[in-house]
Amino acid sequence: MSKFSDHNFAGEKVLVRVDFNVPLNDKFEITDDTRMTATVPTIKKILSDGGSAILMSHLGRPKGGPEDKFSLKHLVKHLSELLNGAPVLFANDCIGEQAYLTASMLKPGEVLLLENLRFYKEEEKGDEAFAQKLSKLGDVYVNDAFGTAHRAHASTAVIAKFFPADKKMFGLLMNAEVASAEKVMHESQKPFVAIIGGAKVSDKILIIENLLERATDIIIGGGMAYTFMKAEGGKIGNSLCENDRVQTALELLDKASKKGVCIHLPSDSIIADKFDANANTSNAPSNNIPDGWMGLDIGENAIEQFTNVIKKSKTILWNGPMGVFEMQKFQHGTKAIATAIAAATQNGAFSLVGGGDSVAAVNQFGFADKVSYVSTGGGALLEYFEGKVLPGIAAIKE
Repeated sequence: MSKFSDHNFAGEKVLVRVDFNVPLNDKFEITDDTRMTATVPTIKKILSDGGSAILMSHLGRPKGGPEDKFSLKHLVKHLSELLNGAPVLFANDCIGEQAYLTASMLKPGEVLLLENLRFYKEEEKGDEAFAQKLSKLGDVYVNDAFGTAHRAHASTAVIAKFFPADKKMFGLLMNAEVASAEKVMHESQKPFVAIIGGAKVSDKILIIENLLERATDIIIGGGMAYTFMKAEGGKIGNSLCENDRVQTALELLDKASKKGVCIHLPSDSIIADKFDANANTSNAPSNNIPDGWMGLDIGENAIEQFTNVIKKSKTILWNGPMGVFEMQKFQHGTKAIATAIAAATQNGAFSLVGGGDSVAAVNQFGFADKVSYVSTGGGALLEYFEGKVLPGIAAIKE
């Protein structure tokens, strides 16, 4: 595998798998361009070397072939702006005559955006013939789509076999993503705290199990904390609870104590009488919530308890919010955790934030530049921390 930053792309047509799966509103305007801006340095390097870039991506989940609302043509204008006005051509298909012709005539410094890969069901099936058709568009293959690295799709995993070792590589974004994930997973300095939040224990069982081998402390917040509280015999009122996971939570607590890993549950909660932005609120111990009330954020004592753990840490992984941060009344806990992570980072800790909601929270509260790294790959990062091999990474390294 070749190294992107050392490669000179002069005169080469570079086929880049990007993750432009961005949210669009009903006027087809991009509401969050994080994934697009993340890959701009990769594209700019190719263009400034004197190469041309052919970009392929998916958008949404089209069911049966082309649909206007899932067309990548809606992204052309904004992409050109992000690339300081570089010309961006659009092919109304990702394979076929027009795509091949436009790609073959591409001049150095030009960009071609191909139509949505998922208009073909062969993409998600990892079809080899489809991957080979895509591979004919460029001389070099660059995978810069960490967000889809956990999928064994034609454009992320299969296509690499049609390029020699010195003509396939990770882009700058993918390199940074892999490096930061490996730093946390394999080179973490202790104390290492993992902050795991979100609604469901079931979504996070594998990641917690894998982190028990590596972390010194695991902080659990969000709705999933109440399943653990119930497992310990607490009263949780109407708080979210996965009753079929209570036994699992007990087993995780038991495994942690045997391994000497500290699991921190929130000592108190901000409780509400209904799931509503205008609900009546109060504070209660997390293991003694009155009937009819539910925990929607961590309380002041829990914030202090968690902040003390975070500030002593040298490595921090944050995946999942502490409460319903989308509602102003219940965002204090998540904001306080972000503040503590920023302070620890300032003191030399390495902090990685990943997973849709945590990323949304650091962006919303203006902390994105105060942590070491914000990952663009939600599902891919989770699977990496669950200890799985990501097909998109393995395909390039083979």
